[in-house]
Amino acid sequence: MISNKRLTATKSNAQSFAFALPAIAIFSVFYIYPFFDIFRLSFHQWNGISSQKIFVGFENFSDLMQDGIWWKSMWNAGFITLVALTFQNCLAFALALACDREIRLKRFYRVLFFIPPVLSEIVVGLIWSWILYSGMQNGQHIGLFNHFLDKIGLHHLVNNWLSDPKTALPCIAIVHSWKGFGWGFIMLLAGLQTIDRQLYEAAKVDGAGWWSVLKNVTIPMMVPVILVVVILTVLGSMQAFVLILSMVGQGLVYHTDVPVTRILSAMTGTNRFGYACSMGVVFGLILVGVSLGFKMISDRTKQA
Repeated sequence: MISNKRLTATKSNAQSFAFALPAIAIFSVFYIYPFFDIFRLSFHQWNGISSQKIFVGFENFSDLMQDGIWWKSMWNAGFITLVALTFQNCLAFALALACDREIRLKRFYRVLFFIPPVLSEIVVGLIWSWILYSGMQNGQHIGLFNHFLDKIGLHHLVNNWLSDPKTALPCIAIVHSWKGFGWGFIMLLAGLQTIDRQLYEAAKVDGAGWWSVLKNVTIPMMVPVILVVVILTVLGSMQAFVLILSMVGQGLVYHTDVPVTRILSAMTGTNRFGYACSMGVVFGLILVGVSLGFKMISDRTKQA
């Protein structure tokens, strides 16, 4: 009897593993193996073509620690992330609060706010590069934003938005936030709808105002969802890449470079694939550290 139960359990486990095997195989081939291979290559000097790989130890990591452009790209990615954490998520939370109420056309707004995230980053980047374009034709600005400023009399604000080192990165950060706020909006709206409505009714009976309800009911109940949105925002913003290339290309390298574009430049510009792998390893460790930090905060918040 016991052997039959064990046999049945073994068959059940084997069937479950068989269903999961394709996903495990894909994950191993495209994620686990590349990770270990990149880590191995980071200790070598390799041009990406020849079969000869020269072991250099920690030389690539030593050069990386002294690479000012790399750390500047980290700062640029941090700036984009900071704008996303503030502007993007605050906008997403405000719109989620609005759509969680009984307002007209709220289903239409839910669909409308989710359109930017599903658009192609290349298409979004090209459209915004045209909107912010600074060129002129027949004495008139071709770029939509500069044309608008010129028409309403704000001539002094007309600028080469994506060519000026002072404005290129903020413009990229704002466009990135505009494109990505829909993901946070959907997640925050889903979190708001899980809150028991009786809590709101009890707060109103006690005479609590809108701000008091938000501070003492909504936000405390939303902390786990907010932390997940924050983690995804950090990971997504730090890895911004396609949108930047489609908006400015590789023109303002020092002022708009981010870690992923630096890795691409090391691979295609100087053919230092080992150095690029060391960048990827350090960048990955930084992202893992940030994720674990937020995970610890999330766990402590749940325990409290």
